[in-house]
Amino acid sequence: MRWALVRVCLAVTAMVVVAFAVPLGLVIKEMARDRAFSNAEREAAAIVPALSITTDRDQLERVVASAGSDAGMAVHIPEVDGKAAVDLGRQRAADEDIATVRKLGRASTTEVPGGSTLLQPVALSSGAMAVVEVYVPESEVSNGVGTAWAVLAAVGAALVVGSVAVADRLGVRMVQPAQRLVESAHELGEGQLGARVPEEGPTELRLAAVAFNSMADQVVQLLANERELAADLSHRLRTPLTVLRLNAASLGDGPAAEQTRAAVAQLEREVDTIIRTAREAKPQTAAAGPGAGCDAGEVVRERMAFWSALAEDEGRKVRVAGVDRPVRIPVARSDLAAALDALLGNVFRHTPEGTAFAVDVHNGEDAVIVLVSDAGPGIPDPAAAMARGRGSGSDGSTGLGLDIVRRLAESTGGDVRIGSSVLGGTEVRIWIQLDGREPVRRGHRGTVRRRRRGAGVR
Repeated sequence: MRWALVRVCLAVTAMVVVAFAVPLGLVIKEMARDRAFSNAEREAAAIVPALSITTDRDQLERVVASAGSDAGMAVHIPEVDGKAAVDLGRQRAADEDIATVRKLGRASTTEVPGGSTLLQPVALSSGAMAVVEVYVPESEVSNGVGTAWAVLAAVGAALVVGSVAVADRLGVRMVQPAQRLVESAHELGEGQLGARVPEEGPTELRLAAVAFNSMADQVVQLLANERELAADLSHRLRTPLTVLRLNAASLGDGPAAEQTRAAVAQLEREVDTIIRTAREAKPQTAAAGPGAGCDAGEVVRERMAFWSALAEDEGRKVRVAGVDRPVRIPVARSDLAAALDALLGNVFRHTPEGTAFAVDVHNGEDAVIVLVSDAGPGIPDPAAAMARGRGSGSDGSTGLGLDIVRRLAESTGGDVRIGSSVLGGTEVRIWIQLDGREPVRRGHRGTVRRRRRGAGVR
């Protein structure tokens, strides 16, 4: 917008300068020409009285010399009453032009080499018509025109430069508030909840700043209310968790009892984490720095070791692939573990006992894909399942497991798709971007291709 305003002012000022400077330059040129010929007329008029008295050559030569114009003036007196014609000075005009002026009896100008001549007729006492010729060189006609045009060009250039400078200052005054608004919007989007915009500048931008600051205040208030609500709800879980922990402690020994106590302990840790996170002054929205993240292979091995005991009790076949070497991803260890627990918990909750499942990790150049598949009945409407994950569930399933998985993937620039697995049931594919670029799609054979952002999940 700043450079657009500068270009507009430059174009308008240039047109105004041209519209006024060109006619003014032509007027100056015409005025210089009129001044030169006016001087020539005064010189011609200086010898008119002498011609009305005498036509003697010697006397006329003295008059012309006293006028100081003997080099550029000539007098042409025709032959009258037997007296020979008199021609004083250097004749530059053609004989035809002189004869025409003598015949018509009015002054005239004619072009000659090096300039122009003024032919002024003068009536003699004898009734004949003499002609006074005054030479006007071209240098005298254009005297001062070049300087005047240079001054006009300098004034025009100064006007153009001044208009550009003024337009640039006005553009800065308009652009800076808009830039501050953009920067504050980016800061707010990155989690800097204290970002505000100075309410200054043009009226429209000032109103936009007021609206942005009001929106930011509302966002801060809503987040504070949400944190308080999450902390309050999580705190309410402490009482039933305490009862559950006491009951688990009385179960005695055995694998089932140990698993129950471990699950209760993990649940207590998760509740504590939720309360601490909700009580923090700032939400955890900053991007992970260099070296942050976890080893996806290690997390998958750990969680599969936890679920394998329950799978063995229910007679489920388990397969794990792609976890034999480190796979670094920009995701916190606890977040990936929570997402895997959510998907594996869905497998145990929504498929019959004895149903096989598998977890595969594919490590690509710019993305890591985690596949959780089973041999169950499948999900008849994947889109509805993802919608429940966004809070629109109404059939008794909250869909929070898929929501956890979706938020984990989208935090890296990836996404989640639900499809059919090679085992015959459901397959959940989690794309985890490694560099924040466009999400990718990868098939079972490891081929990778770009997916257009915003494309639907099949």
